[in-house]
Amino acid sequence: MESDYKYLVQHLQQSQYRTHANHLETIIKPIPDSDRTGDLDSRVFETLTANHSSHDEPDTAFDLEAARASMGWPNQDRTTTDIKTEYLMIPSEDGDIPVRLYRPSHTEAIPVILFFHGGGFFGGTLDTVENPCKLLSERANAVVISVDYRLAPEHPFPAGLNDCYRAFEWVHAHSNELNILKDRIGVAGDSAGGNLATACCLMEQERGEGRICYQALVYPVVNLGTIPTDDFEWALDAYDISHHHDLIRGVVLALADADSFFNDLYLQGMADVTHPLVSPLFADDFSSLPPTLIVTAEYDYLRLEGEAYARKLSGAGVPTRLVQYRGMDHAFMDKLGDYPQADDCMNEIAKGLKELTK
Repeated sequence: MESDYKYLVQHLQQSQYRTHANHLETIIKPIPDSDRTGDLDSRVFETLTANHSSHDEPDTAFDLEAARASMGWPNQDRTTTDIKTEYLMIPSEDGDIPVRLYRPSHTEAIPVILFFHGGGFFGGTLDTVENPCKLLSERANAVVISVDYRLAPEHPFPAGLNDCYRAFEWVHAHSNELNILKDRIGVAGDSAGGNLATACCLMEQERGEGRICYQALVYPVVNLGTIPTDDFEWALDAYDISHHHDLIRGVVLALADADSFFNDLYLQGMADVTHPLVSPLFADDFSSLPPTLIVTAEYDYLRLEGEAYARKLSGAGVPTRLVQYRGMDHAFMDKLGDYPQADDCMNEIAKGLKELTK
């Protein structure tokens, strides 16, 4: 019911608790309608069991188009005001870049967030993230520009990243025509899109420009090879699993790429897996990166590297907030309208734009 959903979203905003260590603020958001720990949110459990989760299926030959078609979720438009949608083409020497621009009904200049969708660098569409982007536009009172960057394997690294950075440069150069605030440009993305967002910030830092004022990374990929570092080593026992042990282990391990198949699909020998623009956790310098929000899901293979990245940024003096949603799995943002955590995630990104860039 709609009233129940709204209550759960409100509960998520109020029932969080915070920890502080090494200049890093971590916000833990418990399951809003359960006191159980070490378990999946009931909505995640129902989704996984209803769809006979793919990690229980026998291995078959990889079908790129089938994998692309399986991504995303039929999410809902949660906006309550009119958000205008525009379709633009950003000129680029490598081929024009399609984008969708979402704008609240305003006449004054407002901030802008470039959003890069997830999909393992080989999939994902603007359709999948349209409703989250519209809601983010409403909640942040910002223009949101969703970028249809080129995908591997047809376009390996760094093609997609170059598209994302080119889109940012174009937005910055055309701020007057777009009626946006030139000094309030943020980047955001989920999963592979989070990787592209923070890689854009690293590119901007390398150029000494500092024109990106905020980055919001939702369960980002920041260590493609899951390679141990001085502050990171992936381990299943880092996950608190008290119920549905086999199911949750399968959920956590679903994104493991033990044979590097998906990494190779993206890189195709164009760069080493530890290149900082491939695996940002391996960057040498984070000191000039913008204020950052990192969102993780408790039962996501990428959670531990996201936490390590938050520690790296915070240790370098970057204002950083880490939010963990208990009981969630990877890609929960796609379930907007079904999972109240997806709605709350957009609230957190919006709040970060307003607070971290003060």
